[in-house]
Amino acid sequence: MTQALYAARLMSAAEAVALIPSGARVAMGLGVSQPPAILKALADRAEARQVEGLRLYYLLSTAIAGDTVLRYDLMDRIQPNSLFYGKVERALEVQARADGRRVVELIPTGFQQTPRLLTHEIGVDTLLTTVSPMDAEGYFSFGTNTDYNQPVSRTAKRVILEVNPHMPRVFGDCTIHVSQVTALVEHAVPLLQVPKAAPQPADTLIGGIIAGLIEDGSTLQMGIGALPDAVCAALHDHRDLGIHTEMMTPGLVALMKAGVVNGARKSLHPGKAVFAFCMGDQDTYDHLHENPDLEGHPVSYTNDPAVIARNDRMISVNATLEIDLHGACCSEYLNGSQFTGSGGQLDFVRGAYRSDGGRSIIACHATAAKGTVSRIVPRLAGPVTTPRNDTHIVVTEYGRVDLKGLGSSDRAMALIGLAHPDFRDGLQQAASQQGLI
Repeated sequence: MTQALYAARLMSAAEAVALIPSGARVAMGLGVSQPPAILKALADRAEARQVEGLRLYYLLSTAIAGDTVLRYDLMDRIQPNSLFYGKVERALEVQARADGRRVVELIPTGFQQTPRLLTHEIGVDTLLTTVSPMDAEGYFSFGTNTDYNQPVSRTAKRVILEVNPHMPRVFGDCTIHVSQVTALVEHAVPLLQVPKAAPQPADTLIGGIIAGLIEDGSTLQMGIGALPDAVCAALHDHRDLGIHTEMMTPGLVALMKAGVVNGARKSLHPGKAVFAFCMGDQDTYDHLHENPDLEGHPVSYTNDPAVIARNDRMISVNATLEIDLHGACCSEYLNGSQFTGSGGQLDFVRGAYRSDGGRSIIACHATAAKGTVSRIVPRLAGPVTTPRNDTHIVVTEYGRVDLKGLGSSDRAMALIGLAHPDFRDGLQQAASQQGLI
């Protein structure tokens, strides 16, 4: 029966995207799950002006989308609605400004809210994403990307899947049955890989400070990049760590392989590493495949602060771009423009602090632009990602401070102490002008 359903839904990419009408509200998979064959066919259709007025919703686009549906010449037929900016959106913005246009809309949101936003407020009617091959019972795994793919698949009128044998089969609440699928496109292609960033000396210093704040038996949430990798590298002498994270990274996988992470003391999903999506190298994807120690779940679950808080000794580690003298953080705006997005930072900041024995850590280098700009600033240059009320522990290469319980004056002085020495006098003057000291 399942094989018959599969055969009935199997078609070419061109045939599949022909099912998408003009004016459709389309959700595209995040990151690794963006389906190359389907997106190219949709771009070809838009280029031929066979479809128009498409509204495309997504987080974290990659070159897969940038070379197809997010091409600048298609912006009059495909309207990008990004919930998390990246390199592709920033490049489109540069082109659009030169032409006096605006082509990308940012929809501000926390990551945990994304499934409801897409399914209810926006009412997405089409899902395009990549899945693993079907199993004997007729189920596909969303593999690297359960996140919003699984919730949207439950409500969308059209679910168009690219079946890729390179997509790992992952356990957890991360499957879809063939009977729920509109169209299937088979396409075997290696998954997109994210190269590992080389750590700077400041990363190693910060990683060591953060590792000293993490007790054996803690549960971790980490982002991607050189700084979180440095934290993971400094944890190899720890024991019985667990994982509950939005993003599974190579650094976390390395801890699993080393036996440092085993989930033995987890109070929620003991023995299981829980995540919403994954980006990394091939070794990371291989580790996910049919691994009973890992579970993929929708981001509405992984990033729910109430769920996060059920993990005792929850440790959240996130990076920021700026911290003001009150302790508020902007983690998404740079040089007067949107740079990334809110993501799940505030979800985990709040969830970790609610956890029994938990700690929320915000980390950054003390300076940027080769030491010419301080990341500790008098006032933020962009929107607040983490409010001052929520910021817990802040770490730079100059140390750490726990802001909880500190008054405004003590906060300002403590944060100035985390700044590069070249900027401390100026920050003290600014604090005095603001009446903080």
